[in-house]
Amino acid sequence: MDPDFGLDLDEMGRVFDEAEVVVVRFHVISQRLLIDARSAPGDPPMVRLVPPVTSAEERYRYLQRERPGLPLPEHITVVGWPRYVQVLKDTGLWERIEQRLVREGGPDLAQQCGDVFGEVRAAERVEVAAAIRGGEGYESLWERSASH
Repeated sequence: MDPDFGLDLDEMGRVFDEAEVVVVRFHVISQRLLIDARSAPGDPPMVRLVPPVTSAEERYRYLQRERPGLPLPEHITVVGWPRYVQVLKDTGLWERIEQRLVREGGPDLAQQCGDVFGEVRAAERVEVAAAIRGGEGYESLWERSASH
């Protein structure tokens, strides 16, 4: 357990190093990070920001639709990430994800990982800004104070 982050970083690192399919749930954004380290000829591993689903069956159907050339994984590992996405990078966990995908699928995956990290960061920034401004789904402290 890392006292600075309140997380078992070693265990999370093992998950990213070993699990076939990992879904990361963030605390700020509703989208999920899907890491699928499986591959087949012409179908390299993938990492992508995906919408949330309401059940495990729905996630399996998503994988079947997106990766029809691969058998369904035996299981999908879901981890919660209770910190900002930058902390994934600061702790070295993002680098482990990227290294694994590059090892499994080749150097082109490094660019995909970078693009997805930027996408997650951007989604997080939009959500934090909406919370501060009192955007849709949020009530700013200023609005609440003025109405009471």
